[in-house]
Amino acid sequence: MREIIVNKNDGGRRLDRFLKIYFEKAPLSFIYKNLRKKNIVLNGKRAKPEDIIDEGDRIKLFLSEDTINKFKKDIKKSKNSKLPNILYEDEDIILVKKPVNMLTHNDISIYQDNALDRMVDYLIEKGEYSPRLEKSFRPAFVNRLDRNTSGILIGAKNLKTLQILNEAIKNREIKKYYITIVSGNVKSDFDVDINLVKTKNNVMKKSSDQGKRSITKFHVLKNRGGYSLLSVNLITGRTHQIRASLKEKNLFIIGDRKYGDDKANKIFIEKGLNSQFLHNYALVFESDKLKNLLGKKFIYLPGEKMMHIAEEIFDVNLGEILNEKNNF
Repeated sequence: MREIIVNKNDGGRRLDRFLKIYFEKAPLSFIYKNLRKKNIVLNGKRAKPEDIIDEGDRIKLFLSEDTINKFKKDIKKSKNSKLPNILYEDEDIILVKKPVNMLTHNDISIYQDNALDRMVDYLIEKGEYSPRLEKSFRPAFVNRLDRNTSGILIGAKNLKTLQILNEAIKNREIKKYYITIVSGNVKSDFDVDINLVKTKNNVMKKSSDQGKRSITKFHVLKNRGGYSLLSVNLITGRTHQIRASLKEKNLFIIGDRKYGDDKANKIFIEKGLNSQFLHNYALVFESDKLKNLLGKKFIYLPGEKMMHIAEEIFDVNLGEILNEKNNF
């Protein structure tokens, strides 16, 4: 028999959802069968899948250790010891600077360096998170950036904060701003409001009646030499949203090898640009449930190579432009 005492990060979940995370390798049929046979009980009583667990509740598993260990989730250790580059941190939230050519989280069976594992390792080292004590919660990011898009990742250290941040994003109370350079002379601001669907080759395309609604606002900062410097306000957060939305306007981000223009890209690859010029440079928090952050904005400037290319094309100080209040 094994007893689990529910902690604060697990309270408020349905019992079956908690057990599905705890028994990561088990099918739901295994969980439902053992609840029905009373091999899993809650506070000494028969439990139902839909029961809501609270902090301090006791879940008893009348199962052999071999069975528990067979289905229990593994405590995964990353192979990376590098600390994340932190923009802001408090007891609940951490803002991490993600560079170009880093995954937000590992998404294949072969381990790759990623921002999430760096953040989790950092919190373990600080003593703010212990995977051996947590039964189902793991610190997480509430936004995602493509490997070749740099910017700010928003991390939640506990379940309550994760729920608040997810709600704030859903209610559009966290404003996300990007900087990009496109080939073409864009003369005025514009919005793109389309439905995007994913094709077989993982490319997002416009659809009239399918997919997810994607809303993006574009603000012109500078024009010069056949290129335009744009500030982007991401209203919704879809896969490849900015890149696909610009393509619908026949505008192509320099360096973008999936949606971009090969001829324009070649020029900048030769200049050392090894990714699309797309960077999430600012966040503005407007949720009254995030007391420490309400009304605050955070700015993270692009890397040195991007800064140099932008200043070479437009003959401007990009840092000064991105810090101006009228960009928000």
